[in-house]
Amino acid sequence: MATVEHCLLCFEALDAALNKTGAMSLDELRASWAVYNSSTAPPAAFSPKDPALQRVTAADGDSSSSSSSSTSLVASTPATTASSSLTPANITSAPLFVTWNTLDNASPDDPDPDSDPDSDFDDDGVSLRGCIGTFESQPLAEGLPEYALISALQDTRFPPVTASELSTLQVAVTLLTDFEEAADALDWEVGRHGIRLSFRDAAGRRYGATYLPDIAAEQGWTKEETLFSLARKAGWTGSRARWPELALRLTRYQGKKRSLNYAEYRKWKDWAAEQQKA
Repeated sequence: MATVEHCLLCFEALDAALNKTGAMSLDELRASWAVYNSSTAPPAAFSPKDPALQRVTAADGDSSSSSSSSTSLVASTPATTASSSLTPANITSAPLFVTWNTLDNASPDDPDPDSDPDSDFDDDGVSLRGCIGTFESQPLAEGLPEYALISALQDTRFPPVTASELSTLQVAVTLLTDFEEAADALDWEVGRHGIRLSFRDAAGRRYGATYLPDIAAEQGWTKEETLFSLARKAGWTGSRARWPELALRLTRYQGKKRSLNYAEYRKWKDWAAEQQKA
């Protein structure tokens, strides 16, 4: 599962890229966070709902498909990844997704956009700002910073994130595990599994898309509603009455999202800077 340190690493990479400064490695960050966490006992990271799905556009292609409510997929190689029974510290490589959201009640001039940075935001308080991930297993120390920048700066649905926006951002990291070929399109559980869908239409055109494990439950969808939405997300425009006729192939997987807002990152970053001066 993703950790606070994984979220911090994404902010660290983006902050360094936008402000042209150096960035800590994952090992350096973990060591610093352990001391900070023991000395200041900060609250745990919050996990608000994902952005509204109508903000998502589909990506078509043989090796590419869109993902969760906030995800655009750039690789589709089947993953060989760690079992969900492993502890976070033992997971050094995994398929991953990095999502950037804007907290709508935050202001670029306000570095602490909420008096309680760990409070949940409803759907009206979070807007998708960019997300890209991959099904190909990545070394987390390199993959997380890479996809943090790709999702913030190269998601073609949005203009690149700017330095002035940092204080309004929330990052969410999802590491994916336990990939299984489903017996049929309904062989998965809402709230437990993410689903990766692929199919062809009558003309032979290929479609593919995915939703991360939390999406269907957060939207209150049934399995059938989720599958129809995912077919639409993949770019299929056929009649609603005919979508059950599609020869759907489905892979299910698991993964737990971890989210963090900029205010919490800034608290740690300022503390770390003071430690370097001491």
